[in-house]
Amino acid sequence: MRNKRLLIGLGAVLLLSAAVYCCLPFYMRQALIHWYPDISDTYIFASNKVEKADSCWDFPAASDFNAYEMTEAENDFMDEMQTVSFLVIQHDSVLYEEYRDGWTPSTLSNIFSATKSIVGLLVGIAHQEGYIGSLDDKVGKYLPEFNEGDKAGITVRHLLTMSSGLNWDEAYTALVSKTTEAYYGDNIRRLVMDLEPEEEPGKRYSYKSGDTQLLSFVLEAAIPVTISEYAGEKLWKPIQACNDALWNLDREGGDEKTYCCFNTTARDLAHLGRLILCGGNWNGRQVIDAEYLKEAVSPASYLENEFGDGALDYYGFQIWVVHYKGISFPAFRGLGGQYLFVIPQKNAMVVRLGHKRSDVYNREKTIDLDRYLDIAFKILR
Repeated sequence: MRNKRLLIGLGAVLLLSAAVYCCLPFYMRQALIHWYPDISDTYIFASNKVEKADSCWDFPAASDFNAYEMTEAENDFMDEMQTVSFLVIQHDSVLYEEYRDGWTPSTLSNIFSATKSIVGLLVGIAHQEGYIGSLDDKVGKYLPEFNEGDKAGITVRHLLTMSSGLNWDEAYTALVSKTTEAYYGDNIRRLVMDLEPEEEPGKRYSYKSGDTQLLSFVLEAAIPVTISEYAGEKLWKPIQACNDALWNLDREGGDEKTYCCFNTTARDLAHLGRLILCGGNWNGRQVIDAEYLKEAVSPASYLENEFGDGALDYYGFQIWVVHYKGISFPAFRGLGGQYLFVIPQKNAMVVRLGHKRSDVYNREKTIDLDRYLDIAFKILR
């Protein structure tokens, strides 16, 4: 009799749970199915292809390729952070390349918020082509939803520098948040068009994925093709990427999730680093305007930082500026520790992809970031 009552109670709990689940919004149900975002999420979403070049350009191996042997402590750190790719390139040659956990040079990884930096580059290309007239254009020129009220004061530059003042909720682990809805939901356009200002734009930097997503809708309104097509024709093919990339959508035939969700290989990501190292020039072709790029990789120091203690010194146009042991250089950064470091002082690039990053911050950086650079600088000449 007791076992029967337990079974009845368990059945009631399961039925109630199923009923509650069915009543949840679509994005919450998807979040409960897939749980925490991961670099291996490439194929759980619909995607647009970003087509590779007809002729691939690849980095040759250096004469002392993989001569460096990681210490036991370094290997343990790589394992602890569940690193899948670590790539160190200097003077256009690969000094070190390693893949773990079944990853290969051709495995696509979701680079998460490192995607934001790609959007920043595409805006620069659209600007030099005249599709975006001025970085100080009002967003409402391209998106009618931003023509009225306090939204009307927001400019393209404000979105580029994360200073829109909009009420985005940058919470990655909460079931109920705009970021969770953006990742697992099926209407990201409606989500960001409904944002409202909560502070004056152009005053303070505050990291908001919604700013990047809006920036891509500005871009999409300005150009004659989809963002994926534009990225392929104006960026991916010109830098002679060796693999098609995938850009995840919010639904089949829907919008690119541009605040995250560009999927590529470690080596092709390094192509973007080489483009920045060369001032926007790829083997004689000026892919992106050098002056725009210079501003993009420099801190927007006319803004207050998020800590309230001075000027912003670590973010430009969707691109981070890393301060490491007395030098500064650009970086792409994404959830879980997706990193591209572009180090002109060494004519070098470092790519790290993996499942995990530290949860501990030292101001704007998680502490794992410097550990990867410590290893890379031991490899660099």
